Amino acid sequence: MAQTYKQRFHLWIFISLFLGCWNNVYGQLVYTLQEETSPGTIVGNLAKDLNLNVQDLEDRGFQIVDGPYKRYFELNVKTGILHVRERVDRDELCVRSLKCLVELEAIVNSPLNMYRFEVNISDINDNAPVFLSSVREINVSELAFPGERFSLPVAYDKDVGINSVKNYKLSSNEHFSLDIQHGGESVSAELVLQKALDREKQSVIQLILTAFDGGKPSKSGTAKIIVNVQDVNDNIPLFDKPLYKAQVYENAPPGTSVITVKANDLDEGINGEIIYSFVNPGDGRQVNAFNINSLTGEIAVAGDLDHETNPGIEIRVKATDRGHNPRAAFCKVLVEVLDVNDNVPEIAVTSLANTIKEDSPVGTMVGLITVKDADAGQNGAVDVRILGSVPFKIASTYKNRYSLTVDGPLDRESISKYNVTIKATDEGIPPLSSTTVIAITVADVNDNAPQFSEPVINIYVKENSPVGSTIYSISAFDPDVDDNAKLSYSLRENSKSVSSALNINSVTGDIVALQSFNFEDTKSFQFQVQATDSGVPPQRSNATVNVFILDENDNSPAILPPYSEHGSVNSENVPYPAEAGYFVAKVRAVDADSGYNALLSYHISEPKGNNLFRIGTSNGEIRTKRRMSDNDMKTHPLVIVVSDNGEPSLSATVSIDVAVVESTGEIQTQFKHVPVKDDAFSDLNLYLLIAIVSVSVIFLLSLISLIAVKCRRTDNNFSGYNPPMITTHPDGTWSYSKSMQQYDVCFSSDTLKSDVVVFPAPFPPADAELISINEGDTFTRTQTLPNKEKVRGYFLYETPTHTWLSCKHQCVGMWLKMTSPCCVQLSMVLKRAAMCC
Repeated sequence: MAQTYKQRFHLWIFISLFLGCWNNVYGQLVYTLQEETSPGTIVGNLAKDLNLNVQDLEDRGFQIVDGPYKRYFELNVKTGILHVRERVDRDELCVRSLKCLVELEAIVNSPLNMYRFEVNISDINDNAPVFLSSVREINVSELAFPGERFSLPVAYDKDVGINSVKNYKLSSNEHFSLDIQHGGESVSAELVLQKALDREKQSVIQLILTAFDGGKPSKSGTAKIIVNVQDVNDNIPLFDKPLYKAQVYENAPPGTSVITVKANDLDEGINGEIIYSFVNPGDGRQVNAFNINSLTGEIAVAGDLDHETNPGIEIRVKATDRGHNPRAAFCKVLVEVLDVNDNVPEIAVTSLANTIKEDSPVGTMVGLITVKDADAGQNGAVDVRILGSVPFKIASTYKNRYSLTVDGPLDRESISKYNVTIKATDEGIPPLSSTTVIAITVADVNDNAPQFSEPVINIYVKENSPVGSTIYSISAFDPDVDDNAKLSYSLRENSKSVSSALNINSVTGDIVALQSFNFEDTKSFQFQVQATDSGVPPQRSNATVNVFILDENDNSPAILPPYSEHGSVNSENVPYPAEAGYFVAKVRAVDADSGYNALLSYHISEPKGNNLFRIGTSNGEIRTKRRMSDNDMKTHPLVIVVSDNGEPSLSATVSIDVAVVESTGEIQTQFKHVPVKDDAFSDLNLYLLIAIVSVSVIFLLSLISLIAVKCRRTDNNFSGYNPPMITTHPDGTWSYSKSMQQYDVCFSSDTLKSDVVVFPAPFPPADAELISINEGDTFTRTQTLPNKEKVRGYFLYETPTHTWLSCKHQCVGMWLKMTSPCCVQLSMVLKRAAMCC
């Protein structure tokens, strides 16, 4: 029979566990588990109840969050089933609480989420009632009247609810019975005299008091009651009321009065004098915080009170008279310990993601926070908030649980780390608060493109720089970090034209010349450099690079015609009576370089003997320094050195033999013979010859006509008609109308030597400008008279100092020299004009 009962009991436990008893309380998952359950017992299928995919549990790191109760349970990540890991002793875990709920939290990643559930540990009847003292002696007067009551010890059971002490039983006797009293969860018993005692017949009565709990099967504990029958005192004290209630704050200091109990005894003398005392309950710890004045019955605070540990204390008070055979009465005092705000909120951070990407969207969970306040009521109500301005927010998820999430844009380049201060404040008076600081690091994403210091970079490179030299080191900055800031450099695809001339180091950004540059060929060029980071996806930016070639003095001056022919003899004639400053010749040169490297200066290598000539250092004009003397040589070889201003300076030389003649008639223009190619006479040469002959004839006719007009016209008449003209002077200056389309020939009448100038230019329109070029190479502007007549053929104009010859023809202008006064050898003029044209 006993075996069958035991099997049914185990079957009941098995069914309770494997049915996975759970329900939702206010949306919370709750399992029920009996205490003392063997390790390995299934509590429930947590994954199924949370609607999680079993195949993903292990990859997502499904686990129970560390806490005070984790050691009792184990989660199978492959099946999602919650097992008992360690034996659960409810009596140790929840002491005498009627409800024992164990709060647990489970967490999964990808995405991060937390699930809360509770396990209700139900009590089993694994403890029997126990009396603190196994023997209790009671003194009862033989004069005690039937119905008189006597206090009995209270049994203590670690179990709660139905499994706690529920009944008492007294062994069979003829004098006493039990009066069982039920007060809330506590059950006490008093011994009631049923039949008068006779000490002479029986002075000691031994009884057995048995306490039973409500479990099935019920467990019990016993205590021996020894009744000593005594004589005297026939009145018992009486309390004003059987139950007293009082309140006291948990922070009340020792000595604070709680309540005063009062009992009366109708006897006189010492039999009526009452002494008050506590009757120790089953758990004596509850009354250690109080003491009672044995004479007045005042109950006062004697120790520390804690509402969170014991919100209510029950005290049994005994009033005993001083008679020879003292008689006693009993009452209960219920003391309610009132809560005060003496507990600071406690902040616990769980499942914190210390690093979060800067592109995390709003609402991304950073961590879970639990806040607890051991106080009750308003003292335990907590407000949680974030101090300061940070892109995070905190929100309540369930009871005292909160989530910390992203609440704004994150930018690692601006702020890479946040110290989030969380403050929890209760609603007590005065309020108590606590703070905690959570360090959150913002992880970098590739959200910044490389940045060049300038969008356009100018590089200056000397020409003839060696091949392989680094001409510039380009660099860019990326505000990202690690690979997102690791840059590589390259030439843009549209810069392939310079890939043969330049190369760029992809790591250092050094731009290397693959060839030597020539300023005379290339002054500048442009290309683009691209900087690319190593992020995923990569970011890019471009910079435009302008390369300017700096000139070096690598070109010597070149002498221009007519003195440029190699190996030719250059000679000039000077009349003996020439005055100081007489114009001899002009040397022209050019330099392919630029700037100071092309700024030329002219010098004469001093000949032997007296120095007769000088040269303009800037214009190359050779003039006499003084008049001739009989001691001067007849032939003066001059070596003209043309030097540039480069470093080092380069130069070219030309030799000119200047011969001194007696009169102007002996001055002969030395023509430079240009080698003629032995080519066949082509049609082009025929046409050119015909054109030259025609122009010469027209020029001759025009010259004759102009001479005839000159003979009949005075200077005043001529001044009324100022045709457009180009003026040449003995000092080498000349004036040229930029709007003329004609050739102007000028003869100087002031000296023995005249210059003939031929320039192509259209006839000037009305109010046309004349540009005068002086010795200092400066320009001045004059105005011509309106030209109302069309001038055709050759025209000759005369002024007091000059005679002008003009022909309408296209020809390259050049200087010609004559040895005759104005219009003396006109045929020579025409001949040389024909040679020019």
